[in-house]
This record gives sequence, C-alpha cells and structure tokens, in this order.
Amino acid sequence: MKRTLSLAAALCSGILLLGCGPKDVGDVSLGIFTFKDIKINHFVDPKIPGVTCHISSIEANLSLTDPSNNSVSCRQTGPITAGMIAAIDKSKSGEVLFERSKSIFLKTLKIRRIYDEQTQTLLYLAYTTKEVSGSFHHSLSSVPLWGTAAYVARPEAPAQQTP
Repeated sequence: MKRTLSLAAALCSGILLLGCGPKDVGDVSLGIFTFKDIKINHFVDPKIPGVTCHISSIEANLSLTDPSNNSVSCRQTGPITAGMIAAIDKSKSGEVLFERSKSIFLKTLKIRRIYDEQTQTLLYLAYTTKEVSGSFHHSLSSVPLWGTAAYVARPEAPAQQTP
C-alpha cells in the first residue's frame, strides 16, 4: 500500500511539473520511425532576470521514460546588478532553479545555479537525477559578470621591484 501511494505521489508530481517551467522554443523530430523529439525551452533566472537559459532535451512520446541527454546554454540578456548577486544562494551546491519530470520512475531534469566567487561567474548546471548506463548525464554553461554592474574590480597586486 505504501509503495502504491509513493508511486501515485510521484506520478502526480510529474504531471504537475509538466505544466510548469520554461517556455517552448523549438521541437525537432528525430525522424519518422521514432517517437522521440528534441525539445528546446527557455527560462529566465528568477533572481537574475538578466540571464536567459536555453535547455535542449529529448522527449520520448509514448514512452514511460525520457532519455537523460540534455544541454543548457545561458547568456546575459539584460542588466545584472550587485543587488541581484547579493540575493542568490552562494553555497557550494547553489540552488535549483528548474525541475522537470523525465519519467514516472523518479528521474528529474534539474537546472542548478552555482556562483563562482573567485572568478565572479554564474554557473548553470543541467543534470538528471537517475544514473543511466553508468553515468549521470549533465552539461554546464557559465555567465561571467565581467562588464556588468555586478562585477567588482579587485585591486592588482603591487609589482615587485628587483634590486
């Protein structure tokens, strides 16, 4: 009974997630003899609206599970301010910005933002939560803050004089 309730909860969560998230941008068929398509979506970072990400992933219609292959590409598409950077999670694990169910078997595509303070760069990691063929498929995109209002110039080290 408990297992049936868990499966039902996972299925309901998956159905709810299908209606949420990014906007559809493209849909590319992989051929007439397959029910798999490459879906391309975009979303704007909710805390840094000057960053837009595009995600491509394979959707397998008429299948209980989608393949784990995915790709993410993020770019600066508007202003990025110091206040926006101050408001984000700066922990090593960052924060999940997007989730989409890829299977009724608890596989999820996630996009996570991580801040690299040393290089002042926003990292966007796309990954699936279930191992497939010995690998957790993932991809990474970065958005440097150089040239934005959020970039903080660091003082240069003084040049050493030789005697």
